[in-house]
Amino acid sequence: MVRVYVSIGSNIEPARHVRQALADLRREFGPLIVSPVYASAAVGFDGDDFLNLVVGMDTVDTPEGVAERLHRIEDANGRVRGPERYAARTLDLDALTYGAESIRSGRLVLPRREITRYAFVLRPLADIAGEELHPELGTTYARLWQEFDASDQPLHAVSLDDPEL
Repeated sequence: MVRVYVSIGSNIEPARHVRQALADLRREFGPLIVSPVYASAAVGFDGDDFLNLVVGMDTVDTPEGVAERLHRIEDANGRVRGPERYAARTLDLDALTYGAESIRSGRLVLPRREITRYAFVLRPLADIAGEELHPELGTTYARLWQEFDASDQPLHAVSLDDPEL
């Protein structure tokens, strides 16, 4: 078994799609470690705010197998892939890490660079895996978050039970 961390994001009916993603991931992979949920502004385009979180799960799948299953869950939730890299989406599921491995295989790059670039990825990862080490940097996620300048990437903790979402 390998522990995989996956980021979840949505800005189209986000509460509904995040709830469905959690149900789908539990069905596909079993028990999840679930971070708090954060609201953040869209990055790279003008759009509605995103809901973001990270989950941890154990699997015997290969990294490619995990990516394929995540892709199927996105598709089942109405994910439309267009030419724009940054766009509104019903669901975005990205494997962030695969155990302590560094993987460079075609389009699959783990650990994902987004871990150290975006507060909406690093903060929830640090919340649930703070004492684990980044596979390439050898620094804990808690330390990376502590040293991260999030002044231009504000996050707001939210509850999926909030009727305003």
